[in-house]
Amino acid sequence: MPRFLLRRLIGAIITLWVVITIAFFMMRAAPGSPFDTDRRLPPEIRKNVEAKFGLNQPLGVQYEQYLAGVARGDFGPSLKYRDKRVIDILEENYPVSLKLGLSAIIIATLAGGFLGVVAALRQNQPIDGLTVAVAIIGVTIPSFVTGPLLQWLFGSTLGVLPIAGWDGGAAANMIMPVTVLSLPQIAIIARLTRAGMIEALGSNYIRTARAKGLSETRIVTGHALRAAILPLVAYLGPACAGLLTGSLVVERIFGLPGLGKFFVVSALQRDYPVVMGMVIVYAALILALNLAADMAHAALDPGTRPW
Repeated sequence: MPRFLLRRLIGAIITLWVVITIAFFMMRAAPGSPFDTDRRLPPEIRKNVEAKFGLNQPLGVQYEQYLAGVARGDFGPSLKYRDKRVIDILEENYPVSLKLGLSAIIIATLAGGFLGVVAALRQNQPIDGLTVAVAIIGVTIPSFVTGPLLQWLFGSTLGVLPIAGWDGGAAANMIMPVTVLSLPQIAIIARLTRAGMIEALGSNYIRTARAKGLSETRIVTGHALRAAILPLVAYLGPACAGLLTGSLVVERIFGLPGLGKFFVVSALQRDYPVVMGMVIVYAALILALNLAADMAHAALDPGTRPW
C-alpha cells in the first residue's frame, strides 16, 4: 500500500500542476484586464498598478513566480479586494461553504441511501415507483426554482424561517439552503443505491446466503448493502468536492458569504489570483476525495485493491 499511495501522490502533484498551468494561461488569455473600469486609468497610474502586482513582467516570469508562491502555500494578493490576500479570502469564506456542503452531503447520503434500499427491497411496488418519481423530480428541478419556492412558502407565507442571511450559521438560516443543496444529491444517491441494491440482491452469493437460512436483515445489511454502495462511494468523491467548494446559485439566492459567489465575481472582474486559488482548492479536493473513495472502495471490496 505505501507504494500505491506514493504513486497516487506523485500523480496528484502532476495533475495539480497541469490544472494550475491550464487555468493560469486561460485566465491570462481571456480578454480584458482587472484594471478595466468605467473610469479609465491614466497610462502612468495603470503602469504603476501593473508593476505593483508584477503584471508588467513577461508571462513566463509571472508563471514561474506564481508556481513558486503556490509551492510555499501563497496564492498571492487579490487584485480587486484591497489589502486582502487570496488565502485570507479563502479562510474567511470557506467555513460557510464547508458547513453547508458537509450538512448537505451527510443528509443526502443518509436520506438517499435509505430511500434507495427501501425501493430496491420493494421493487415494482408503489414505494419503488414513488422513490423513482421523487428522484426524477429532484434531478430535473433546478435549485434556482427550488430555492425561491422554499423562500416563498416558509419565509414569506408561513414566516417560520428567515428568507436570507447567514447569522453566524444559525440552524434556522441553514435549513433552506441545505435542503436546496441536498435535494438533487438525494435523488442521485437514491437512484445509485437502488440500482446497486437490485443488482446485489439478484447475485449468486445472495441466493446462496438465503439457501443457508440467513435472515433477510443480515443478508441486506451484511452482504447486499456492502456491494450496493460501491457505485455510491465512487460518486461521492467529486460530489463532495462540488458541495464543499460552494454553490453560486444557492449562495446568491440566500445571500450567503460563501466561496461560490467570490469565484464568479472574481472571474468577471479578472481577479486572477482569487480565481486561481479557488481552482487549486477545488482540484486538490477532487484529488484527495477521489483517493479517499478508492481507499473506501478497496476496503469494501478487497478484490479490487490495487496493491
